[in-house]
Amino acid sequence: MDPFLFFTLIVIAAIYLIMKTCIVVPQTYSFVVERLGVFRGAFGAGFHFLIPIIDQIRYKQLLKEIAIDIPPQTCITKDNVSILVDGILYIRVMDAYKASYEIENFRNATIQLAQTTLRSEIGKLVLDHTFSERDDINANVVRALDEATDPWGIKVTRYEIKNISPPKEILHEMEEQVKAERVKRAEITISEGEKASRINRSMGERQEAINLSEGEKIKKVNEAEGKAKEIEFIAKAKAKGIHMIAEASGNEGGSEAVNLQITEDYLSGLGIILEKAKTTVLPTEMANVVGFFEGISKVTNKFPGLDSEKE
Repeated sequence: MDPFLFFTLIVIAAIYLIMKTCIVVPQTYSFVVERLGVFRGAFGAGFHFLIPIIDQIRYKQLLKEIAIDIPPQTCITKDNVSILVDGILYIRVMDAYKASYEIENFRNATIQLAQTTLRSEIGKLVLDHTFSERDDINANVVRALDEATDPWGIKVTRYEIKNISPPKEILHEMEEQVKAERVKRAEITISEGEKASRINRSMGERQEAINLSEGEKIKKVNEAEGKAKEIEFIAKAKAKGIHMIAEASGNEGGSEAVNLQITEDYLSGLGIILEKAKTTVLPTEMANVVGFFEGISKVTNKFPGLDSEKE
């Protein structure tokens, strides 16, 4: 045998043995090692030795959080509406041994379980609630999956619904419903504004009426008080005049002076009536006007002061 070829084969065999004996496990990985087909252990990150041919790495498990797309699937809501739903699932391998030996292809199994669980949760809700209760759906799916995948050494951290796609007919009906709700809210807002405006206007009119009535009341009270004082002053003046007339009637010519005062009052009252009345009927006593003036002349002749003024 060629020495060079023999040396080359020895070098290749040595390299192979070294590669099979010394292994380096990267960070966030776990290598599942079997010895003669039996589980030996799970190697974490670092440098490890294996017995060539006897020991071998059977599985390499990634310990990072893994994002898995859940393909779109048809779900039927409680009110018998078919919708298309897809999502994304986040999982993490917590136990490399269980993930390797307890389930065959845990990723595919988790996807199938997520789809069936989501269909179950959607079937509990009517269509409108599937949009408003996404957080509850996500939480319920995570709780159910985490419980189901625990024997596999898998931790389900999150689940998020990406899209909910109803049929076109349902979308059109939903748009019409939203439009109707928008119109309804606008009409309610307008009616509330009109209601508030009418209430404010009526309150303003009520306050105005109260203010006017209060002003009218104060005005009438003031007028009444003024008239009362006027009547009081007139009464006092008349009383004083009557008192003076009574005192004067005891003197010489007093009776004639009283008659003169009565005549003046009579003529003044008659003049006011003639001025204001459209149609005037004179009393029969006016035919004796001459007699009035004769009586007046008799009275005036008895007062010396009056005679001196005539001169």
